Amino acid sequence: MSELNTLIFDWDGTLVDSIQKIVTAMQFAAEHVGLPALEAQAVRDIIGLGLPEAVAALYPDLQDASLKAELVRAYGVHYVRLEETPSPMFAGVVESLESLREKGFKLAVATGKSRRGLDRILAQHGMSDYFDATRCADETASKPHPLMLEQIMQQLQTAPAEALMLGDSEHDLRMAQNAGIRSVAVSYGAQPREHLLSCSPDHCIDAFIDFHGWVMPQYGARPTVEV
Repeated sequence: MSELNTLIFDWDGTLVDSIQKIVTAMQFAAEHVGLPALEAQAVRDIIGLGLPEAVAALYPDLQDASLKAELVRAYGVHYVRLEETPSPMFAGVVESLESLREKGFKLAVATGKSRRGLDRILAQHGMSDYFDATRCADETASKPHPLMLEQIMQQLQTAPAEALMLGDSEHDLRMAQNAGIRSVAVSYGAQPREHLLSCSPDHCIDAFIDFHGWVMPQYGARPTVEV
């Protein structure tokens, strides 16, 4: 097996504790535009998709393009308002990422967020130049299509056997399968453990700090040496 050297992370619900804000914003948006109320789990199940794909999944019978666009706009307004106080990183994320970088891993983000949204929250956390690569749903194909991961691997000159995806939804895990890379599920985000395990990830963790303890003994990367 090739040595793992590239770790690709979902954002919401994996690195950042933002799931409840997403649920609240989408519920507010649906009410705002007069659409049927949304159950919290229904919203949690679409987290990770691009917004157009999420709306289509939530309201499969909705054909009115202008109403769909209005819902997307309303969601954006409500979410930005809620994010005036930035969602925090999960416990141990910053320390673990720093340690993984020091060990020579390349770090990337693959998210259903918009580029504008990701750039905003990266700046809020002082991480604008932190990751080696990032891809967002509005600049490539939405999960679970593998294009997002394929573009990251191409940019970082990483083979599928050298990469791993970490995420909190079936969309993350199916995307990893479609790209032919390994995956780790996190049970503390959008979807429950049993749902994630049905996607056959290589491993499942209950706290981000557990990922560092799992990945290092098996796949500890060699520090990059410049000559």
